[in-house]
This record gives sequence, structure tokens and C-alpha cells, in this order.
Amino acid sequence: MKKTLIALAAVAASGAVFAQSSVTLYGVADVSIAKMDGQTTMLSSSGTMNNGTSRWGVRGSEDLGGGMKAGFNFEQGISLATGEIVKSGTGEFGRASWMSLSGGFGDLRLGRSLNPAFYAMATWEFTGFANYSVASKQWARAVNGYRTNGLMYTTPSMGGFKAMLGYRLKGNSDTAISTTDLTGIYSNGPVAVSLNYNKPTGGEKSMALGGRYNMGMFTVAGAIVDPAGDGKGFSLGGSVNAGPVQLTLDVARDTFYKDTDMMLEVKYPLSKRTTAYAAFLRDGKGKTAVNANNVGLGIRHNF
Repeated sequence: MKKTLIALAAVAASGAVFAQSSVTLYGVADVSIAKMDGQTTMLSSSGTMNNGTSRWGVRGSEDLGGGMKAGFNFEQGISLATGEIVKSGTGEFGRASWMSLSGGFGDLRLGRSLNPAFYAMATWEFTGFANYSVASKQWARAVNGYRTNGLMYTTPSMGGFKAMLGYRLKGNSDTAISTTDLTGIYSNGPVAVSLNYNKPTGGEKSMALGGRYNMGMFTVAGAIVDPAGDGKGFSLGGSVNAGPVQLTLDVARDTFYKDTDMMLEVKYPLSKRTTAYAAFLRDGKGKTAVNANNVGLGIRHNF
């Protein structure tokens, strides 16, 4: 593992030598003081009450000529509280490990990456998929694990509309089942709308339809979600800018299980890349259990 990290660091440092400086080292450092229901207050770096999972990665592209490019991305989670690797899936670089070909035909991505269902939900999700996002907590089944080991094709944008097709081959699934994932996204001016359909072969389908409308100082968003299984419901929220401060309230309701999750977030930008935040998450448990209340106060730096 150490040899892998050293090799990737060397690649990033030497990016100027080849591919016209197209190799970039990037990441997120996020740490918070978190109080989870039933747990002692702790320093958290990749937990529920963090705005994002701390991570680092390397990405790049090469111009192949004729408007075509080859690209790649490797990304790994890391805990600032312990220094340990935070895995997404089973691999050290489980957050991203793919290459792509792109051009006038669109973008073809091969490997492990965020799936079309994730991009559909990100169209109307308010917090940028923060770890305390109620859409993420309530509708995780609808996005089919967020990441897929397989193929993903994205069309060029056509008047603000683009389509995405993801396909996980049977041989890349632990359960030997292929999955089809379709997303359509329209984004033009203040309006953004998305529709997703995903289904494993022989399994139950998941669907989500949502949208967002930006009125300048105030933004509203909502969605109807029907994941595989019994649960189904809706998300509804609003965000307001009060000077540099952004206040967001988001609610996700599973109408089958009578389960409501609610999130209140306050963010204050310290610079273009560094943001302080405070968040409250009410994790609903339905009619049979006590709701959990969680609080986090933290800072996030993008590099």
C-alpha cells in the first residue's frame, strides 16, 4: 500500500512532464466535533455528522487529437481522526478507479465510479450529498449503492438535457447479477430536473423524479422516490442565503414506514475553498423506535 501511495504521489508531482500538466492531485479535509445519539462526543472525520468524507485522489486527461481525450481518476477515503483508510466497497481506491474516453460523441467511463442514480439525485439534493444528507440516509436503496463497477455512458448536452446509461456486468457483481441504470437530467437556468430508473436483472426496480428551482436568494427542491422494496415517499426542502451564510432545511419522508428524517444545516464560507458548518440531523425510526438526534460542528477544506 505504501508503495502505491508513493507511486501515485510521484505521478502527480511529475504531471508537468507529460500530458501537458494534465495530472492533478486533489482532495477534501473535513473534521467535526460530533455528538451522535447514544454516543459520547467525538472528533469525526468521515462519519455521519461530517459535511463530507475526507479523501484524496489523482485525476488527469490526455488530448488524443480530433477532439478526443483519454482520462482517469483514482480516489481514496481517509480518516483525519485515526489516519486510517476509509473504504467505499472493498478496495483502497473504492471511491473511484476508472478511465474514460470522451469527445463529440459524449463520455464513456470504464471502471468503478459514481453511478447515474447518484447524479440524478445530486440534481435536487441540497447539501452536495453531505454525510448527514437526509436524501442519502432515507433513499440509499434508490441510488443502488452510489457506485458501480462497470460501464457508464453520458451523452453530450443537448439544449440543457443529457442522458446517462450505466451497466454493471454480471461478472463484476458479487451476486452474479447485472444492473441497468438510466438517468435523464435537464438543467437550464434556474431549473433542474432529473429522472432515474435502475434495476438489477430479475430484481425490483427503483425510480426517482426530482427537481430544483433557484430564485436567487432562495432555492426550493423536491422529489418523489420509489426505491426497491416496500418503502416509498418524498423529499422536500429549501435553502436561503442570508449574506454569506447559507441556511438549509431538508426533509425526507418514507410514507410506507412512517419514517421522517429532517436536517438543518448552516454554512459559512471562510474562503473559496474552506467552509465552516453546523448541522442537526433528526434520524427518524418510524413508529416502532425512538428517533435519534445528532449534532455536528465542523470545517471543510477542499484542495
